[in-house]
Amino acid sequence: MFTRIFGTVLERAGDVVRVDVAGLVYDVILPPSVIAKVPDSGPVTLEIYPHFALDGNAGHFTFFGFSNGIEREFFEALLSVASIGPKSAARAFSAPMGRIARAIDEGDHTFLRSLPGIGQQKARDIVAKLQGKVARFLLIQDAPQRALPEQPPMPEFAGEALAVLLQLAYRRTEAEAMIAETLERAPHVGDAEALLAEIYRRRNPSTAPGDGVAHE
Repeated sequence: MFTRIFGTVLERAGDVVRVDVAGLVYDVILPPSVIAKVPDSGPVTLEIYPHFALDGNAGHFTFFGFSNGIEREFFEALLSVASIGPKSAARAFSAPMGRIARAIDEGDHTFLRSLPGIGQQKARDIVAKLQGKVARFLLIQDAPQRALPEQPPMPEFAGEALAVLLQLAYRRTEAEAMIAETLERAPHVGDAEALLAEIYRRRNPSTAPGDGVAHE
């Protein structure tokens, strides 16, 4: 199984980056602290952790991506904790990896419990397994800060709607702008289907309910 890919980023949707490698397209999950290190388009090299899971009689691979081998090693170290699986480990890397390594080294259970999916027992398990073994991960560099305008956080279903719009050949910047504007003007929207329907109605006002219909 391969451990590194070099290809071209085609699109991104939430924590998934789609990479074209010589005509084969891979969906790669990026931990939150890695996302900012990966370009929105163009060439990219990713260290890969492949995970195989059985679902009934079928099996499938999930690929997790990292910007360098040390990050992947830290991910693998976290997986050595019996109570942590790959998806949990990826979500937990919502803070800079160097900061997480420091919390493990210092036995900072409070900080570890603040990570997504890491409760009190998992925090204890992580410290018990890895404390004193994470020195090489303390110097992992944070992602460079991008000069982006501040935007309010979007709900999870907005990522689903974004993925659909990208598949429909909208440019990412255009799709993100439509989603942000619609959520601001229609805060009652609560799922991806309703969001897409609201975007359509706002782009085609003549189709709004009741328009052009005579009422008694």
